Amino acid sequence: MQEIQYLTFKISEEVFGLGILHIKEIIEYESITHVPMMPDYIPGVINLRGHVVPVLDLNHRFYKKSSELNRKTCIIITEIQLEKENIDVGLLVDSVNEVVDIPDDSIEDAPSFGNKIRLDFIAGLGKIESQFVIILRLDKILNLEEFQQIHEKSTTMN
Repeated sequence: MQEIQYLTFKISEEVFGLGILHIKEIIEYESITHVPMMPDYIPGVINLRGHVVPVLDLNHRFYKKSSELNRKTCIIITEIQLEKENIDVGLLVDSVNEVVDIPDDSIEDAPSFGNKIRLDFIAGLGKIESQFVIILRLDKILNLEEFQQIHEKSTTMN
């Protein structure tokens, strides 16, 4: 039995998980610079140690409403491979919970009913005690074709 660690976080009172191997760091929310002509779910970019990092608002991506910013709001920095280079992408979330171990046999397929978010975003449902964690598929949420265009726009800003 293989246990995999997941970072859990909240978006609109629901608990989500992302494989810890996808996470580079977690930072406190600070101002985001708006960039014109980005998709609605990308409020803009941040400067992370001299690098331009696009930020994706998961609340907007999943539920079509912008995140309500407060002192618990965080940006999870992830890394994706785009063609032959790795680029950082920030995920705006309501709050970060903890890292948990969810064994493979505690993860069920995503149900085909009752979800408010697209099924292709969900890798499965992990069960921790009496709570479910919606495990996300980073590659589907980010939509790599869109991100190629966004990356090209943001690199012209450097």
